[in-house]
Amino acid sequence: MRREHDRPSAPGHHVSGPPERGQCGLAPGFIGIVAAELCQRFTRLRDVELRVGALPRYPNGLMGYSFTWSPAGVINEYINDAEVIHNGVRKWVPSLDGIETINIEGQEFEAFTTSGGLGTLCETLEGKLDTLNYKTIRYPGHCKLMRFFLYELILKEERALAENILTKAKPPVKEDVVYVYAVAEGWKGEELSREEYYQAFYPITIQEKEWRAISWTTASSLAAVVEMVGSGKLPQKGFVKQEDISLESFYQTTNGQHYVRASVIKQ
Repeated sequence: MRREHDRPSAPGHHVSGPPERGQCGLAPGFIGIVAAELCQRFTRLRDVELRVGALPRYPNGLMGYSFTWSPAGVINEYINDAEVIHNGVRKWVPSLDGIETINIEGQEFEAFTTSGGLGTLCETLEGKLDTLNYKTIRYPGHCKLMRFFLYELILKEERALAENILTKAKPPVKEDVVYVYAVAEGWKGEELSREEYYQAFYPITIQEKEWRAISWTTASSLAAVVEMVGSGKLPQKGFVKQEDISLESFYQTTNGQHYVRASVIKQ
């Protein structure tokens, strides 16, 4: 896809380095655990594509969005470069690029590259596949509007102002939805195969308190990992990659059960 505005890479993005934020939430976080589960089903990988979207269930306006979590975090994801593996090469690409159309249960969405969602997956899977990428799911038209906002109006250079404008324009809503979609392709022996994971998560009640989908999915993922460390199911020292965590073990924790329960409620 043609880039409408040339954007320099963020400082340090021309070399390998640690992820720019924590990895125990939704993305990076839970999506990495799901990706690892899919990858383990293959003898040889070809492609892994991960898609996550935290959206209002009932969007209004052209942007079709509500800031149910940090506007500053969203802006960073849209401005900072994203790490991918493309044609077998680990590299950095601009966010707000690579736009594609996704159809979820009959409804059309768009997805585009944003930074930070893969955590350490590029490091882990480098040399093992042709394609690895992460994209954010939004309602159609959102990406074009954010390009205009950040690059044509040059608000990428005024992050505090951009955050203030977006916070006032799109306050949080109670009825939200989190879409998590992952696909892996590769070979099982000599047979080319494809594995998918998809769930839509909605607000749930935990201990008589209503939690937005983005809130409980993020918090439960973090708390489940803490549980696993506390119970000795994860190493007690050193850096543990999210993709080293078993999805089955994750589901067996008290907080991981929220993901299981929410899936059953949806069905």
